[in-house]
Amino acid sequence: MVRLPLTPPEIERGQRLGALLRRARGERPMLRTALDAGVSPETLRKIESGRVATPAFPTIAAIAGVLGLSLDAVWSEINRSDGEVESARPGRDAGERLAS
Repeated sequence: MVRLPLTPPEIERGQRLGALLRRARGERPMLRTALDAGVSPETLRKIESGRVATPAFPTIAAIAGVLGLSLDAVWSEINRSDGEVESARPGRDAGERLAS
């Protein structure tokens, strides 16, 4: 099977996802976060760096769960327009972000 090249919007979403996960992880060690989520540290490193722009949903769900991010917050953050500056924070979902 041939994998099609990623589109610019897919690459941008991957970069936003990586930035969100790095911010949410904060000072928490990458190794501990990866192991707690059941993914390899290299997978987490690639996602955070944007090298894997379209990771599998279960992978994102596991990492988000470990970091205390709701999937609504992750979805909102990676699909926001570039003009939006609000960032998702652990434990806050999209509805709470809109209300603040």
